[in-house]
Amino acid sequence: MTEWLGKLDEVRALMPEGFGWILEVFVVIFLALLTKLVLNRFFDRLASRFEHTNNRWDDTLLEAARRPATMMVWAVGLFWALEIVQQETDSALFEIVDPGRRVAVIGLLAWFLVRLVRGAERVLVDPERSEKPMDHTTAKAIGKLLRASTMITAVLVVLQTLGFSISGVLAFGGIGGIAVGFAAKDLLANFFGALVVYLDRPFAVGDWIRSPDKNIEGTVEDVGWRVTRIRTFDQRPLYVPNATFTSISVENPSRMLNRRIYETIGIRYADADKMRDIVRDVTAMIQAHPDLETEKRTLIVHFNSYGPSSLDFFVYTFTKTTKWVEFHRIKEDVLLTIYDIIREHGADIAFPTTTVHFGDPLQLDRRGASDDSPPDTAAAAES
Repeated sequence: MTEWLGKLDEVRALMPEGFGWILEVFVVIFLALLTKLVLNRFFDRLASRFEHTNNRWDDTLLEAARRPATMMVWAVGLFWALEIVQQETDSALFEIVDPGRRVAVIGLLAWFLVRLVRGAERVLVDPERSEKPMDHTTAKAIGKLLRASTMITAVLVVLQTLGFSISGVLAFGGIGGIAVGFAAKDLLANFFGALVVYLDRPFAVGDWIRSPDKNIEGTVEDVGWRVTRIRTFDQRPLYVPNATFTSISVENPSRMLNRRIYETIGIRYADADKMRDIVRDVTAMIQAHPDLETEKRTLIVHFNSYGPSSLDFFVYTFTKTTKWVEFHRIKEDVLLTIYDIIREHGADIAFPTTTVHFGDPLQLDRRGASDDSPPDTAAAAES
């Protein structure tokens, strides 16, 4: 190292007087570039080694530190070069070098922490990296709070570094916060509504929700600080203010345990003597169906009522699946099998009919002739 510095002094001595600092600036920039290349090689080696480990956090830490560390090298080199220029020129413009260096270091550290929180959020919700993955809504809420805390802390430290009084800033922020609270009460209501959603967790990202109080139904795509984005079934985005969820009822069908089949079926009155056998066979079919939950859920198959055109019995049972498409496949199979059972017993499904009874037409004509016709017409009719 001593020999290298000695050669640098020799080269500097060969340059015109007053321009040696240019060589120093060049050397500093060169060293920064060389350090960056070495650092990139170091990170590449670590990345290749971490790929063969089962630790889920080493890759996240490495990815979060790579770009801030590279920028840190450039920042150190740049401010070192600016110090050299400042010593040679004595310009007042370069007085910002020292506070600028501190601000840059604080900003890069904050950037690293923000990237680390974002990476940890991805790890916590990834089922391949975590044995018990956290739901997306909770992970995003914690991530947003941590990132906001990091940025606020970084701003306060920067202000303190630049010579501002933090106590004065906090006092001004308290007074300003009251004014902002009155001016943006709806915004604050939505913010606290988001906190309620994050804490109570009535739904999460990916859930299908609907409200009996409002025309809201669809799949939750994102829970923000102000609005929740819901994708309706016709693929239109619906943006609901978070404050709405504090005053309405929300149904979450995604968390149902089973889906229900509840159907009323009518047979003809002429097949009344076959009703008991049909009900018995339908019950046995449902109990033996592999896709229906009959042990933990209620099963009812009974004759129910005398309809205007049919004898009605109803089927009340639950499927094991909650998937919408699979549920309809099972329901179709159950209903078609019930139809086969009805036909096997020689019965048939009833349909609406109307029966009209007429009297004897001859008596109607005779009665009309005796009451309204002249005597000769009535006699002719009797003859």
